[in-house]
Amino acid sequence: MADIQSVDTEGDYIHVRFRDPDRYEAIRTPDWAKQPAESVSQSAEVRTGKQKESDEWEVQSVLIEKHVGEQKAREQATEIVDKIES
Repeated sequence: MADIQSVDTEGDYIHVRFRDPDRYEAIRTPDWAKQPAESVSQSAEVRTGKQKESDEWEVQSVLIEKHVGEQKAREQATEIVDKIES
């Protein structure tokens, strides 16, 4: 289980970061993550990172619409990561 590293607001989304993007050689927003993300928060997006020198992918960050507020975004992002990584 990953802990929240930072929370930033950019544009229409609150970016809830769980892992440092520098640890990945690639970051993507996979289609398969749309269903678990949107089952928690409408229009949420999950960014996954491919670890350097590995074939493993893991959740790097979750984007939640800004209107939900920072505290709720933290809760929803954590719930989304729990669904994906459990």
